[in-house]
Amino acid sequence: MKLGMIGLGRMGANMAQRLLKGGHDVIGFDPDSAARRDSVGQGMVTVDSLTALINALPAPRTLWLMVPSGKPTETTLSTLLTLLSDEDTVVDGGNSNYKDTLRRAEEFTKKKIHYIDCGTSGGIWGLTEGYSMMIGGDKQAIESMRPVFETLAPAPDKGWGQVGNYGAGHFSKMIHNGIEYGLMQAYAEGFSILQHKTEFAFDLHQVANIWRHGSVVRSWLLDLTAAALADNPSMTGIAPYVEDSGEGRWTVLEALDLDISTPVITLSLLERLRSREADSFSAKLLAAMRQQFGGHTVKPE
Repeated sequence: MKLGMIGLGRMGANMAQRLLKGGHDVIGFDPDSAARRDSVGQGMVTVDSLTALINALPAPRTLWLMVPSGKPTETTLSTLLTLLSDEDTVVDGGNSNYKDTLRRAEEFTKKKIHYIDCGTSGGIWGLTEGYSMMIGGDKQAIESMRPVFETLAPAPDKGWGQVGNYGAGHFSKMIHNGIEYGLMQAYAEGFSILQHKTEFAFDLHQVANIWRHGSVVRSWLLDLTAAALADNPSMTGIAPYVEDSGEGRWTVLEALDLDISTPVITLSLLERLRSREADSFSAKLLAAMRQQFGGHTVKPE
């Protein structure tokens, strides 16, 4: 299959490479000329505009987006809506909000353009390990892309599938990432306790490696944690600042809308927000309160 890859950041470029190795013909586009040059250096054909990409593909065209969520995705899809033709297919493989996906799917289907939302997990390891893909949209359109999904997945029959209609792919990926927040927070807190129990002088990398085999808490995330601890046991040079890309927030908001209690995911999100307060006013105020009612000592800055 010949398809266009829009977005040649690390994940998009890796997905394109996996497709090329699987025998697919991929043409790439990214507004960043450096990203295009890097992809050319890896053997991919690239073009310098969306119009050029569409002209380079045979009809009906297939385009896969790996573009940051929000305005970049919105702008790209709005442009494609004016350029594509009947029976073309667009796959949004990024982390779009499922509510935006529902709106976009309606806009594209009105113009008889197939729209598929593909929640994609695998990060930088997907090139070698394969990608987990949660797919939403029209069954026939998804089936027509089976060779692509089978190539990107860890195995043709594993790690991918249609999970529902339009929006279901991005919704399930949102929940996937919410769970990820909770798992990461639990590991981080546990290893922090071990690190602070100084009288035992734990080798955190050793403990992580023990847990990786036979333990009920073993996971690929623990494998990556062990690798991080091997590279930098004391986390030297890493600022205690944790980004969130949006899915955790959306998961918590969805839980509130559905009246579902999600304390672990919610608190893990709040911990990420707290990490950004290098100069925490609330912590200072808490210390001042303790001094006021109990005469507790306040540490100077």
